[in-house]
Amino acid sequence: MQVTLLGTGDTTGTPTPRCDCETCTAARERGVERTRFSVHVRNEATGESLLVDLSPDLRHQFLEQDVPLPDAAVATHVHFDHLHGLGNAHRLLDSLAVHAANEVDPVTGESVADSVRDQYDYLRPLTVHGHAPYETFSTCGFDVTLVPVEHPPMLCYGVVVERDGTKLALTGDTNYDIPEASRAALADADLLLADAIVPASLADPHPVGGDHHDDEGVPRTFGTKHMTREGALALADELDAREVRLVHVSHFYPADEAFEEPLAVDGEQYQL
Repeated sequence: MQVTLLGTGDTTGTPTPRCDCETCTAARERGVERTRFSVHVRNEATGESLLVDLSPDLRHQFLEQDVPLPDAAVATHVHFDHLHGLGNAHRLLDSLAVHAANEVDPVTGESVADSVRDQYDYLRPLTVHGHAPYETFSTCGFDVTLVPVEHPPMLCYGVVVERDGTKLALTGDTNYDIPEASRAALADADLLLADAIVPASLADPHPVGGDHHDDEGVPRTFGTKHMTREGALALADELDAREVRLVHVSHFYPADEAFEEPLAVDGEQYQL
């Protein structure tokens, strides 16, 4: 499978519009971007393409990256920066199968699959398929599994994509407190894409602070919703990932850290 990181940023992206911080300035000088999150997975055997999350930057991403338009997509949760690029399906795609969890969210009163149906019922190319967490389904020649993670207060899912013994794992938006069953499902990936919104050093100024501290007191969660860089790396080590790229990265990283390994930028491509 060919994996292309279309979008590696958080909800404002890097550079953030009209921001003149050192990190956004450095991104402009380097000619790199971190647009809102999305990952393209191409099955070279069938020629089909799967999109994990539907970034509001979808149009820009497909203009920038030389990859085919998707045959199917997975929606991990209903937050704007992961779902609302779906409107691009109108007059752009003849058809698009969207896969999402069918588990009812007590906060919204409906599942992610139901939310997609309700919000995008006007899109004729769209067919929505609901799936139970941990139950593997097939699309684009891949075996795909939605795994629950922790992104309070709403339900959110990581994703596992497998084919012929090769495994891509995405944590989704999550704090460090991922359920054990989901950790087992995400383990032993050839490539792990892990949410790492800020370095742990920025947790203290957050109104909620940090959480899930390690033995040395380093927070592995920033606030309540996302992992710190240190948390993501600790998780990758625990899951024994062959390779890890840190995604959902904010412009709040100090400029001298913002482009260091293994922080990803848009356009990276991996052959698994």
